[in-house]
Amino acid sequence: MKTICHLLFLGSAFLINSCVQPPNYPNIPEIAYVGVNQTSILQGNANNPADTLEITFSFTDGDGDLGIDGETFDVFLTDSRDGFTDIKKLPVVPDQGIGNGISGEITVRLPNKPFGICCTYPDNSTACMPNPDYPTNEISYMIQIQDRAGHMSNKIQTEVITILCN
Repeated sequence: MKTICHLLFLGSAFLINSCVQPPNYPNIPEIAYVGVNQTSILQGNANNPADTLEITFSFTDGDGDLGIDGETFDVFLTDSRDGFTDIKKLPVVPDQGIGNGISGEITVRLPNKPFGICCTYPDNSTACMPNPDYPTNEISYMIQIQDRAGHMSNKIQTEVITILCN
């Protein structure tokens, strides 16, 4: 019986030791799609209520150099409909305590107002205005991030989101 307890103790010590190993991520950021808070949203215009699309993705970065000071942007969201790239800023991650890399989740919030999420129409009628001929638009976003060293992450794609054009 004493031998079994020893083995269990040694096994537990091994498990605890393996659980606290620091991560070893590559220095190039990696992202993975998590999801959106909704798969349909009213377009932003004067008549529709305010709403927000939230896109969440996870990240790892081996040298933890995410977030760029100044006027530089580091999150890129490309619209599947027309290829327009919307750029956003990450907060700067301080250099202290990032020796073995960082990981976490990022949520990008895209408000529909004022005119933040709009329908576009194949007949080139005015975007963001209701068009009875086109009650919905479908959109997805390709997302990529960049760290301070200039490394670009892999690209991820959201699922299709329906924009209600009324």
